[in-house]
Amino acid sequence: MPLPGTPRQPEQAPLAGAWFGTDAGRAVLESEGDILRMAAAERPGQPWLRLTPVESPCEIGERELPLHVAGGAFHGPVRCGLPLPIASECMGTVVLQHACDGAVLPAPLLEEIARVLIPGGRLWLLTLNPLAPYRMRWLRQGPTASEPVRWRRRLRAAGLEPEAVSQGVGPRWTPVPNASLQQGAGMRAAFLLRAEKRVVPLTPLRLRPVVRIANGVPAA
Repeated sequence: MPLPGTPRQPEQAPLAGAWFGTDAGRAVLESEGDILRMAAAERPGQPWLRLTPVESPCEIGERELPLHVAGGAFHGPVRCGLPLPIASECMGTVVLQHACDGAVLPAPLLEEIARVLIPGGRLWLLTLNPLAPYRMRWLRQGPTASEPVRWRRRLRAAGLEPEAVSQGVGPRWTPVPNASLQQGAGMRAAFLLRAEKRVVPLTPLRLRPVVRIANGVPAA
């Protein structure tokens, strides 16, 4: 009589952060260094938040709170999940660098980003381009990607107003960093899409005209 087979454990999906630690993933992250420095310099003197798929080896600018995704939580100066332990409307800039590319659900995180941004603050979203030939290097290895049109819908749903045009960045096929920016995502491995937190101004109430009763007219 044959021995009963040992039940197989379900295979775990690859983690997106592991791919960004490969040569192909590092080429994408290294291509975005200039963008991070521009974001850090946008509102000097104000705190800003950077969320990444892997731990960053160094800080980009002053007053930065760097957090990276690991084990289903954010790690850095604090270890947390969602909601973020950050006061509302206290961050001038937020950089979301591939933290939603398979690691964190976009909608809850975007809502948190909208909450912590000051009015007029901006999100710098860096994400993978699903139309790039480079996608063959992350296929079935953890990361996921969405087109700019879908990201704009997500941003508006969270209360952020995205720019009309994204900017492509990173390699096209060879895993060599390419920091130049182009209009539109094109065939580049990643793209930048910025969005602003806008506050609808209060609409002033119209004063109702005063009805005057002429002298001598009976009230009844």
